[in-house]
Amino acid sequence: MDDKSPIHVAVLGAGAVGCFFGGMLARAGNRVMLIGRPAHVDAFRKSGLHFEALKFDEQIPVEASTDAAAVRGARLVLFCVKSTDTEAAAAQIAPHLDADAVVVNLQNGVDNTERIQTRISQPVIPAVVYVATEMKGPGHLKHHGRGDLVIGSLDGKVLPDVLQNLKNQFEKAFIPTQISANVAGELWAKLVVNCAYNALSAITQLPYGKLIAGAGVRESMRAVVEETLAVAKASGVSMAPDMLARIYGIAAAMPTQYSSTAQDLARGKPTEIDHLNGYVVRRGEALGVPTPANRVLHALVRLLEAKKIGV
Repeated sequence: MDDKSPIHVAVLGAGAVGCFFGGMLARAGNRVMLIGRPAHVDAFRKSGLHFEALKFDEQIPVEASTDAAAVRGARLVLFCVKSTDTEAAAAQIAPHLDADAVVVNLQNGVDNTERIQTRISQPVIPAVVYVATEMKGPGHLKHHGRGDLVIGSLDGKVLPDVLQNLKNQFEKAFIPTQISANVAGELWAKLVVNCAYNALSAITQLPYGKLIAGAGVRESMRAVVEETLAVAKASGVSMAPDMLARIYGIAAAMPTQYSSTAQDLARGKPTEIDHLNGYVVRRGEALGVPTPANRVLHALVRLLEAKKIGV
């Protein structure tokens, strides 16, 4: 992938995360196709992506489609669907991907890249995403904070120059991007963040700043973090020693952000909790690591799902 010329980008799953990174790439002069739900696609086609960022508020021209086949011709594909739709979405795009396309996985969870790779032959590059966003309405993205990525190769098969070219493309679009030699550890670090915040924000329907100020919340987060780190260690994953400090710092960096799980529950949509706290519980069971705090949060969110949408 040439990092000197504008490229054709497709975003599969044009929700809040996909629209942020797709919108930034479009602002940088790239041709961007947003593939998403009909209500958003209709708005994109009518007036572009309404991108309400911290430092600008613009209508950004984009192409849009509801059809996964619209990935055809893209040199870069951002894979942003919900974890529950991973295999199905990967199978849908497989016949339409160009042979030299690069697929970047921007999903939550630690095992989705491997799940995508079982369905497509093009290399899948995991990206750890740190951005606070929400869709305020059809075609309307609201940005609350950050917007950076960590990328790398899980199996060492992605060539360094491919990663460097990808980093250059993102940074031309003002997306700070780090290449990590331990991207598995970075994925688990993001999972720790999600396990600490997502369920608690969903259950309380509070943004991170107000959430962490609650009595006993930091202690609850500590229990979740310690369990998740224990599961990571038992899985052979190397983690940074300062994870708890990182976790507490997220609320200061994104005080107005509601977790994606909270947003899904509020809108009556299925959540990804099975791939967050639920994944930690299942992995802990397999490895003999107790995860009572994660188990409680997983159970409570599943109960709320059942109450709201019958999941």
